[in-house]
Amino acid sequence: MGIKNNDRNEIEEKLELVINKLMNLGCETKDDEELAKKGEAVGFFKRDFGIKEWDWPQGVGLLGLLKIMKYQNNDNYKEFLYNWFKENIKNGLPSRNINTTTPLLTLVELNECYKDPEFEELCLSWADWLMNCLPRTKERGFQHVTSANGDRQGVRLNENEMWIDTIFMTVLFLNKMGQKYHRQDWIDESIHQVLMHIKYLYDKKSGLFYHGWTFNEMNNFGGIFWCRGNSWFTLGILDYIECFKGTMNAGVKEFILDTYKAQANALKKLQAKSGLWHTVLDDKSSYEEVSGSAAITAGILKGIRLGILDDSYLCVADKAIKAILKNIDEDGTVLNVSGGTGMGYDANHYKNILIAPMAYGQSLTILALAEALLHD
Repeated sequence: MGIKNNDRNEIEEKLELVINKLMNLGCETKDDEELAKKGEAVGFFKRDFGIKEWDWPQGVGLLGLLKIMKYQNNDNYKEFLYNWFKENIKNGLPSRNINTTTPLLTLVELNECYKDPEFEELCLSWADWLMNCLPRTKERGFQHVTSANGDRQGVRLNENEMWIDTIFMTVLFLNKMGQKYHRQDWIDESIHQVLMHIKYLYDKKSGLFYHGWTFNEMNNFGGIFWCRGNSWFTLGILDYIECFKGTMNAGVKEFILDTYKAQANALKKLQAKSGLWHTVLDDKSSYEEVSGSAAITAGILKGIRLGILDDSYLCVADKAIKAILKNIDEDGTVLNVSGGTGMGYDANHYKNILIAPMAYGQSLTILALAEALLHD
């Protein structure tokens, strides 16, 4: 990307700050009674804050640490990750669902170093649970079952609903397990889920993804193109394909990559002047959001690095990286990150989601900055 020395220094300095902040991220909003009263309507889920809880925000955070170790070829955060998993297992895990699968995306790779029987059994039993116990929609899609707000052992079924988040939170893990243990049934199921989600969530006219699909009402809810939802595909789908190490069926691979490229082209056109993207991608009155923008940036940069996207995307990525750097506070806090976002029936739902420091905001920023450094 032609990073100048001054820019490289700033990226490296802020990257270190963001990593340190992630590892020490606390529950900054836990005492905010006003937000708690508004609850889910503004994205207030107490479990989402900080780094200690076992759920998707923290799971994405852990993945950022795992990936930065790969990028930098070191073991700097391996002990932190090991202790995080051991402590959570000791304290007792929450209910199994789509979102609580996310930490395992890191654990399955981390355990290649530790060969810990407890870790291995957890990953194997969870993959089996996904195949045989996770509720399914019509056409056997993974139903987007989530944690119940305020009840660690409870679940919210979201009956007959598929959400774009599922590919990143759950399907990536199942594919990793299938590849690792040579389980073709797990690999095939992961392919089925990716194709199902593209079939029902991808909008051919815009090139973007809707947040969700319901078989009960046979529609895409509010028909909203949510920034972070789209970013889960932009970022995650290349990781998914890469996991096959060249063994993916050529026709399936071409279909998925064509979808990725069409989405990237649509995102290029919707980038705001600042370099970020709006939380409702095609609504300029919605606020610009950093976590989704960072994931989009990381996904685009990886696409360029792998030769999937052409160099016309370099200026898009460069502009985005500069904007992301401006949204990192002096203590490493990534600013303007939206909270957990349930399914919405109109744009206002997304516009009203709270903004607060989140583990995934830190992590997705780490991935974007790390990819930027790889493009020098």
